[in-house]
Amino acid sequence: MRIDAHHHLWDLDAVSYPWLMEKGAPRFFGDPTPIQRNYLLPEFSADARQHGMRGSVHIQVGAADPLAEARWVDAVAAANPDWPMVQVAACDLTDDALLDRLAALSALPSLRGVRQIIGRAPGEDAKTGTNDLLTNPAFAKGLAQLGARGLSFDLQLLPELMEATADILKDTPQTPVVLCHAGSPHDRTPDGLKAWARALRLLSDLPHVSCKLSGLGMFDHDWTAAKIAPIVSEVLAQFGAQRVMFGSNFPVDSLSSDYSTLIAAYEALVPATDHAAVFGGTAQRFYRF
Repeated sequence: MRIDAHHHLWDLDAVSYPWLMEKGAPRFFGDPTPIQRNYLLPEFSADARQHGMRGSVHIQVGAADPLAEARWVDAVAAANPDWPMVQVAACDLTDDALLDRLAALSALPSLRGVRQIIGRAPGEDAKTGTNDLLTNPAFAKGLAQLGARGLSFDLQLLPELMEATADILKDTPQTPVVLCHAGSPHDRTPDGLKAWARALRLLSDLPHVSCKLSGLGMFDHDWTAAKIAPIVSEVLAQFGAQRVMFGSNFPVDSLSSDYSTLIAAYEALVPATDHAAVFGGTAQRFYRF
């Protein structure tokens, strides 16, 4: 089954997303104005179905109330059995009430894991302080709690944070981890990509870490297949197809591409022998479809 392993949905009438509705505030991924509207499953799945996708993984997207978002996503999944959809919910692993929060989330049939973003972009991280999670002992303890409960962790960070993160992940081998957006290689210069590849090796050497080919348009709206080819090649070389999965990152990446152009680029760059794994098999196994 072909699976889009990273996308978002939102109903602005059902769940509050403060970051999304902030007017006149460009983000690291561009001007959000075109996506400041409802983006629901029929629209997403129509695009995905055209390219053989038959299921997907919904990733949390910064709701004011993470549990409300997770419950809404679960209801959408339950109401659309013809489109298998599981979800990764938001959860603060440093919260004193972590066990209660995980219990509430785990009650949702669609839940497979959680995400707590460590790094988005240098400028935004300097304001939010999310990088500080790596020096908080509670974060590592929270990661271990996920594995103990059969949950995975979606990891979003920058290359500059990979070394410190790898040191933490070494101690939580029981928690499956998947790296979002190929580790966000925001510096696309030759030197920047070399530094990213060196740092990426620290994560790919850990057998419980997988990687998503997703979100590469966020730092370069003028991307082409040729420009992202070195990133795709390096990810496959380091992780192997059995630990790599495709994600559209829609509708965020719709700011730089339509769905057809996006998937055509990845299908051309990923060797045909790896398509079954990258466009479905890896996600199906990792997220337990």
